[in-house]
Amino acid sequence: MAYEVEAKLALSALATAAQFCEQIRLTQQYTTLEKSDNSPVTVADFGAQAIICRAIAQIFPNDSIVGEENASGLRQPDMAALLAAIAHPLQAFIPEATPALVADWIDRGNGPVSQRFWTLDPIDGTKGFLRNNQYAIALALIEAGAVQLGAIACPQLPVDANHPDRAKGVFFLAIRGQGAQQIAMVGHEVRSIHVNTDLHSVNFRQIESVESGHGNRPLQRQIAQAVGLPAETQQMDSLAKYGAIARGEAALYLRLPWRERPTYQENIWDHAAGALLVEEAGGKVTDIDGKPLDFASHVKLIHNRGIIASNGVIHAAVLKMCGMA
Repeated sequence: MAYEVEAKLALSALATAAQFCEQIRLTQQYTTLEKSDNSPVTVADFGAQAIICRAIAQIFPNDSIVGEENASGLRQPDMAALLAAIAHPLQAFIPEATPALVADWIDRGNGPVSQRFWTLDPIDGTKGFLRNNQYAIALALIEAGAVQLGAIACPQLPVDANHPDRAKGVFFLAIRGQGAQQIAMVGHEVRSIHVNTDLHSVNFRQIESVESGHGNRPLQRQIAQAVGLPAETQQMDSLAKYGAIARGEAALYLRLPWRERPTYQENIWDHAAGALLVEEAGGKVTDIDGKPLDFASHVKLIHNRGIIASNGVIHAAVLKMCGMA
């Protein structure tokens, strides 16, 4: 199987990172900073990046990693206590995790875009994480100009969307040309997943971010209703939304440019793994002009405007409505 070693590495690293993040969440060790874009970053974000970057470096030392976080601020003398607060709980998973090593592991995620590289979002949906709601840890491998592998850990996502009060915690895995899978964190049940193309299903609906500032929400809802989706939407934090579409829990996810941030460009680590997952589950992902998302040129999606992720069946209609908006 192509990318078998990379897939095993990704799932193993994500499993450790998810256990670490859940430990932080459950013990409420929520030391939080605010980044320059006003988004929060926590001990869990930094620790998860350290875990995954270290794991990749052990098996593929020459691979570049483009991650969301960096340790430049943590290396400042006045941040020593925070760096220690990251290293200490990490030692339960990696006994040799000193503050200096942790900073080095985090900074392995500051590599360049290259012919072969990984994208890493150590916690997507940090606000959801802080609310004890949905968050995701996302890892993708980009090679030869395309996403070849996507893996996502969703520790709070129900294994069965029809029974949200039962077991939680899933991994999603997609390898180009090999389909998409969901793997339960407990018991490791594996099942192939597919988008929902039943236009009469209760899951024939739009899924959107909890945060209203993530896209042009009024226009997104208008377009969804114009193509036949109900007014009621499902709200969810993080890349878990891509997982929801891939396993048939929703039919459409839109991120349209909005007036308040007209020059905003999406980060590749926020979408690479999810986009491949939806495509391998039978869906379609493009920008609002119908172009494939270009994850291989830059750390931002500089050649794309907005994002449409759908079950595929309604994609052409959504594109048409976006062109008329």
